[in-house]
Amino acid sequence: MTSLRLLVLGALRRRGRAHGYQVRTDLEVWGAHEWSTASSGSVYHALKSMARHGLLAAHETVASTAGGPPRIEYELTEAGEQEYLALLGQALSGHDRALDVLAAAVGLIEDLPRDEALRLLRERAATMHEWRAAITEHLPAGTDLDTWGPVGEVLGLWLTTADTGARWTDRLVRRLEEGAFTMAGET
Repeated sequence: MTSLRLLVLGALRRRGRAHGYQVRTDLEVWGAHEWSTASSGSVYHALKSMARHGLLAAHETVASTAGGPPRIEYELTEAGEQEYLALLGQALSGHDRALDVLAAAVGLIEDLPRDEALRLLRERAATMHEWRAAITEHLPAGTDLDTWGPVGEVLGLWLTTADTGARWTDRLVRRLEEGAFTMAGET
């Protein structure tokens, strides 16, 4: 999964119907060009590709007042809506997602009902704890990773990533439980 696909679908879902420049501008306002692969060309390519695959409907509009060709506006199809929600759920629940994918999902989390977001994040937290346990289950008791050379550093990186990811996820779960954000279906 790429963050770009999730971001483009999310931006279109929020707008309802938009042309590529609007989608690209939304992603730039969100700062996504700094932490994802969302560049001008990649956004337009993603829109065309997803339209070809039936995730988006393309509508030709009037020609630009500056004399350019007609703009194409896109909107999610039913398949696009399903794909978006599936990608959002996968990005929030897994421990192995790249940070750009997780960041995109958290930025779009308000598109989910609160209970669903909490379920997915609790699943992610449990997966982080399971991942940590899997890393340590074969290590001898009292192992000092500092004596393991570069392999010890890799194991330390994984353990730190699992611990930090679990703490961060638990914090977000607490915030959502306390009513942070306005989630789908809430007013």
